[in-house]
Amino acid sequence: MSLSIDYTLAMHRGSGCGLLDRHLDAETAAFERALAQVLARVRGGELGFWSLPSEAGALDEAVALAEATPASITDVLVLGIGGSSLGGRAVYEALGGPPELRGPGERRIHFPDNSDPWRLRRLLEVLDPKTTLALSISKSGGTTETAATTLVVRGWLRDAGVPMKDHLVLVTDPERGSLRALAKKEGLRALSIPPNVGGRFSVLTPVGLVPAALAGIDVRALMKGADTMRARCEQSALRENPAGLLAVLHVLHHRLFGRHVHVLMPYADALRATAFWFVQLWAESLGKRSDRQGRIVETGPTPIPAVGATDQHAQVQLFMEGPRDKLVSFVEIASRPGLPIPKEEGPNEYLGGHTLEGLLDAEREGTARALAEDQRPSLTMRLDTLDAPHLGELLFVWEAATAIAGELYDIDAFDQPGVELGKRLAYGLLGREGYEDEAKRVRDAMAADPSDYRL
Repeated sequence: MSLSIDYTLAMHRGSGCGLLDRHLDAETAAFERALAQVLARVRGGELGFWSLPSEAGALDEAVALAEATPASITDVLVLGIGGSSLGGRAVYEALGGPPELRGPGERRIHFPDNSDPWRLRRLLEVLDPKTTLALSISKSGGTTETAATTLVVRGWLRDAGVPMKDHLVLVTDPERGSLRALAKKEGLRALSIPPNVGGRFSVLTPVGLVPAALAGIDVRALMKGADTMRARCEQSALRENPAGLLAVLHVLHHRLFGRHVHVLMPYADALRATAFWFVQLWAESLGKRSDRQGRIVETGPTPIPAVGATDQHAQVQLFMEGPRDKLVSFVEIASRPGLPIPKEEGPNEYLGGHTLEGLLDAEREGTARALAEDQRPSLTMRLDTLDAPHLGELLFVWEAATAIAGELYDIDAFDQPGVELGKRLAYGLLGREGYEDEAKRVRDAMAADPSDYRL
């Protein structure tokens, strides 16, 4: 069975606070236009992410690399940030488990992600360079954080005297950038990120497939699930299109009721990293200053990651009694390995005979119903089980929903101008050639800061 969506509690009849059927009906034409615009860009070769599940090239490359990697490689360091790390981590944690829980003979994948040395320094202290493979991932090849951590790890490998070509693999643009130049200069293995696939949409390229394949995850099944969802997301009928439905529900709740905070709350610890992947996808794609006509709109939802039942003891208090500005998307795993709760006399006797997964399901249903009783909307995405095909469906449906939502908001969901200024100013402070004006701009501003606001 494929992923399903129950949006009863996002509708007025279910929660008393949601959309009416006429709202969905009125948005049907806008959805059809949005889908047509997305598919036209796909056919024109502009949006490469959509076609990835049905293409074999990157998949075959990732599998071949994993098969050629000797069993003596016990650890993999993924050197990337943002879209070059979050997708791979989401797949690995969902299907491979955290590194500390890997069994004997199972390869561990590490995602230091940030340029903060806290995690990477410790990894380099405890890992053996002779049994470690580093993956440096950057589409442009010049991402500052990735360039810096790659230099650090190259020095670590060099000091250990291991051959670089056996312990460093690059994932980058097929033709351009410093990583591609490094691959050509030193004869390093390099896999390609398609030029028409943006970083936050790259989980089904070598960015996500290579770490997953190295961990022994069935990446062919992952792509098969994504392809199943791709076909469903091309349906022209709104209520039969999962991505269209997700996009329309979220955009209408935002536009009509001011629910601009969108929570993804899987009741599955294995999907914790997926919630953080969603945050980048939704925020960087849909938070834009201007629409396509150049008008200042400053639009976009604020995505929030949560995980059940952990956040029932944290954020749910806010969701229940805070501002009524949220739409919560729960993720339910219908079937998972069981862990029975023993029977014991005493105040917790009622738990005996249940299972931990049954407890989790009851907590999810209770939270959704409690929100609805206070007229706070939600929807539930249901996976029969958490395996590679279902995860492929989940990842693709959110990517497709993001593209459709961008059209409904009339913004470009595939650029990120808001992050560029900070990068340029940082380049100036680091002394990068060509950014002298930015360095002066920051230093002048720092010198002009009033001193009476410092403690």
